[in-house]
Amino acid sequence: MPAERAGYTVFMFLIDVSPSMGGIRTVEVETSTGQTQTVEMTHLEFGLQFVKLKIQEMIFNGRKTDRCGVIVFGSEDTRNVVNDENGAYENVTEYIPIAQPNAATIAKIDALAPSTVFGDPIDALIVGVETQSKYLVSKKSWTRRITLITDGESPIEVEDWELTVTKMDLLQIHLTVIGIDFDDEELPYMEPNKSNIKRTNEEFFKKLTSSMASATLGTCEHALQQAVRPDIKTVRSTLMATTLRLGNTADDGRSAEALEFSVKMSKCTSVARPKGWTKYTLRAYETSPDEMVVDSDESIYAPLKLRSEYYVDRNAANKNGEDEDGDADIKKEDDDVLLLDGISEDPKRKKIDTSEKIEKEELVRGFKYGTTYAPCPDGQFPKLTTHKGIDICGFFPRANFRRELSMGEIQYIWADPSSAQQQVALSSFVQAMEKKKVLAIARWVSRDGMDPKMGVLLPVAGDNVHYLLWGQMPFADDVRKYTFASLDTLINKKGEILTEHPYLPTSKQLDAMDDFVDSMDLMHAGPKDDNGYCGPWFETSLSYNPAIHRVKQAMFHCAIVNDIATHPLPPPHPELTQYFEPPEKLVKKAQAAIDACKLVFNAKEVPKRVARAKKDGHVHAHDDDDMLLLDRKRPAGATSYRADVGEAGPSENKDMMAEVPVDDSETEDDDDEEDLLSKKPSAPSSNSNKGPLPTPARSISPAMDPGRAPGRIVGNTYPLKDFQKNTAQVGKAVEDLAAVIAEVVMKPFASRRKQEMLECMVALRDTCLRENEIETWNSFIIGLKKKCISKVGNPEFWKAIQKFGRDLSLISAQEAERQGVESAVTENEAGEVSH
Repeated sequence: MPAERAGYTVFMFLIDVSPSMGGIRTVEVETSTGQTQTVEMTHLEFGLQFVKLKIQEMIFNGRKTDRCGVIVFGSEDTRNVVNDENGAYENVTEYIPIAQPNAATIAKIDALAPSTVFGDPIDALIVGVETQSKYLVSKKSWTRRITLITDGESPIEVEDWELTVTKMDLLQIHLTVIGIDFDDEELPYMEPNKSNIKRTNEEFFKKLTSSMASATLGTCEHALQQAVRPDIKTVRSTLMATTLRLGNTADDGRSAEALEFSVKMSKCTSVARPKGWTKYTLRAYETSPDEMVVDSDESIYAPLKLRSEYYVDRNAANKNGEDEDGDADIKKEDDDVLLLDGISEDPKRKKIDTSEKIEKEELVRGFKYGTTYAPCPDGQFPKLTTHKGIDICGFFPRANFRRELSMGEIQYIWADPSSAQQQVALSSFVQAMEKKKVLAIARWVSRDGMDPKMGVLLPVAGDNVHYLLWGQMPFADDVRKYTFASLDTLINKKGEILTEHPYLPTSKQLDAMDDFVDSMDLMHAGPKDDNGYCGPWFETSLSYNPAIHRVKQAMFHCAIVNDIATHPLPPPHPELTQYFEPPEKLVKKAQAAIDACKLVFNAKEVPKRVARAKKDGHVHAHDDDDMLLLDRKRPAGATSYRADVGEAGPSENKDMMAEVPVDDSETEDDDDEEDLLSKKPSAPSSNSNKGPLPTPARSISPAMDPGRAPGRIVGNTYPLKDFQKNTAQVGKAVEDLAAVIAEVVMKPFASRRKQEMLECMVALRDTCLRENEIETWNSFIIGLKKKCISKVGNPEFWKAIQKFGRDLSLISAQEAERQGVESAVTENEAGEVSH
């Protein structure tokens, strides 16, 4: 189905209000808990549910270019454009003129009731076509839709209906006929004891819709199911003109070397978010300065609006010490308060005694920079001077693209449709990128003076068109690189890599886990196709966000029913919950692998343990937040701490560990296998009570203090040895050694360790070049130079680095290329920094 233009549509609803629409029907309603109850309603009320759902969709989208009108046939009076001009077409009334729908539209539809006369559906169809055409006389490109709701019990004048079909096809009208209790093979449903006139009219509607180019016939029950079905609507995005530039087109001397394309941008994907909520409260009035009255009898509600008030507590500032400027801390209070005439302040503010209210005009806007605030009296720092367009900054291999860094929506970039020259130029550019298998780094400015966005350009060479896709990427300052200890490599304090340990899985455990993961493969767990082949169970295009669709369903349901108690919210649509549970046949198939994992891992259900009361005089050891729970030695006979954490809270685990008897103390012997590098030493306790002694963390012999800061694996005492022992954790070791070198160089008497630090830098640079930690090394050198040449720095050490020349300078792109890696530093830049 081709994409439609969002909005720019006029919906005409033709509603049958003949006496037969007042018939009572029993509808089964399923509650959200799965229970079923019956509700009585008229045929008209049943059909109006579909109309209200469609109108709510337009109100929900909030587009001004979505218009609708309502025409009723079978009404007591006659009022329509055709009758006013030519007469006839009786009992057809333009009930709601074409306009943007709102809450009043829903209210007027709720007021409809069956009449005492019959109306002709064909008359209503002709009136709807003429009313729509008259409104769209100057809007030729708008989409026209007509929906007719009837029970088929009214007599129809079928003469010359072919002329009506021809005109509707000429106007490209989309017709939908919703029949009350019409036969539907897809549902399936066949109405028993159908009258002859309804059977004849139903056959006529089938013939009418099949004769049109775009028409649909269905029963109301099926239409209601489709109306609440979650769906992603594909629409056509508006094209925005911009310029794609390669090179500096503004430089008069080099403008001939630059390229400039006239392109159009449109959205490829758009983020959908749930609608926000508005708080309401009973309207309040102030009768006197000290008295407020809440109007609860009439239940008049008013929306709450956000109001910000600023308070300064000068007493607290004097007690705790004012800042250098003598200013106290400013507190911003954001409350949802009712902004109505007669209310001067929020009553909750009377609780504040020591705070002084200040006006917003007395404040100066500030932006947080580290632990301080940078004042900005003008409210905003000067913006970067930018010009509208997309500037290509460089190219890089497609294989190096990091998909996880793509953020936000995707944009199409097309060549200008009105210029064949621009289309050929962009097509050549796209094909060149495809041939080289590269992506482009691009800087996009939507309008002059706007903040720039960085992203990548992906070439797409389709069968009939060549275009680019633009996706936003983060700036370098927005990316944080975190390193963690290895999960499969354990090293003792001698620097030996352990191959057997309770924390390391065995080959049987690895095989059992591999079988378990393979047994849960969803790629062939879906339904069988015509050839008997099972495809994937999960389809991205059929997976919907419950936070959006379920909330939307609840909002729509509350608006179309008069009583939520008698018409409870139905359960979610099956397509919304189809991926909530894994397929049963796959769970049964994986049961054998699950049992095998339980056996080899000796997995047992651990019952919850209730913490006993603490004894008097019990002392807890200091609990280091940085220490891994796995690094604590398990007491003999105790249950695994890993299992305890899964069942009990943190406070309960502390109590459990504190209750280990004295004989089972976790005091460590010289077992090398238990001494992992990620532990953190803690000071011994000086408790003299007779109760259980606190269990200290593993300590390192005081005779060989490595001088490691908390969380580091490289110490200040023997940095090079520590670094060489921990090359398995290369990322962490490189960062720690760089930090140690910077600390030692800036300390007093650093000249005594100058040669040692130079040797550390040689080893660090060599490792960074081999292990692709080039960015870390280059950042370290630039930062070290700033520290050394500062007023309180160490210029002598920087001169020693300069004597080494290129062996201790930045790693350039040429050096990196010889190692099969990349660097953003040129050879000239590397030489400038080293001098």
